[in-house]
Amino acid sequence: MADLSVSIALSANPRTTPLLRNEVKPDGIELRCSTVHPSELFWRQLKFAEFDISEMSLSTYLIARANGDDRWIALPVFPTRYFFHTWILARRDRGIEHPRDLVGKRVGVPEYQQTAALWIRGVLEDEFGVRPRDMHFWMERPPEKSHGGATNFRAPEGVTIDQIPADSDIGQMMASGALDATLLYVRDRNLVDRSRIDLDQHPMVKYLFPDPVAEGVRYYRKTGVFPVNHTIVVRRALLEKNPWIAINMFKAFQEASERAEQIRLEYAKYHVDAGLVDQSALRVSLCDYGVAANKGVLEKLLSYSLGQGLTPRRLTLEEMFAESTLGL
Repeated sequence: MADLSVSIALSANPRTTPLLRNEVKPDGIELRCSTVHPSELFWRQLKFAEFDISEMSLSTYLIARANGDDRWIALPVFPTRYFFHTWILARRDRGIEHPRDLVGKRVGVPEYQQTAALWIRGVLEDEFGVRPRDMHFWMERPPEKSHGGATNFRAPEGVTIDQIPADSDIGQMMASGALDATLLYVRDRNLVDRSRIDLDQHPMVKYLFPDPVAEGVRYYRKTGVFPVNHTIVVRRALLEKNPWIAINMFKAFQEASERAEQIRLEYAKYHVDAGLVDQSALRVSLCDYGVAANKGVLEKLLSYSLGQGLTPRRLTLEEMFAESTLGL
């Protein structure tokens, strides 16, 4: 019997590359793979439902599900994690030395509802007392090419969000001084994001946290939270017809991640043995998949989504993930 043929779209990522290259093959499934930039992928999937399986913004997935869009069901797979609040950029001439200095400032964001921005606003409020309503946001992505345009996003009550004109972008506005800061910055070429200026090299732009690594370590040691960004969604109609897909795909993603981790450890061990880095480089991965291993970070994300007015109700983990994967 021939394997089930399904289309899948993922972003370029060491933890998913073994699947994209067919080095890892899920049992009983033939993958027709596409590599797509996440900004573009999420818009295309939400707007046109092009792929059977795809990477998806967690925040946008929550919004869609909470508002009745049940075309997709997620697997507890989380390919990317970062301490997103360490990405905040600020103008050097605006007196922004501490997160609290963002109060009253004009702040850019590619898309207000994206997961990275959700985490950043949550951390700013929890850790530094800066609420979303304390800033004036300027959003780059237009409704016709955005997650929000596909989910009917509206600014939460009390939050001011203006649209950046089509002939400008976050990079230009940061360089000219029209913006004081930006929560994050995307300049990769894709069909959605249009900024191109390299702000890392701009003399008037700096990271809000002078040592992003140290701030990430501080935050993790205090909270135990390593924020997740994306998940994997499967077309519900496909899963209902073939429920075995859920665990088979989960196992394939897990194997791909383990292969990537093994490569990292081998590379790190070489440098440890050479005396170039210390033994801490061989620590156990913090990127486990599954519901149980990520319950704390997922509950925090659900809390932020509701608290910031992105979802009208708090979803449950049982609503988010395929039933057969809840015990994984």
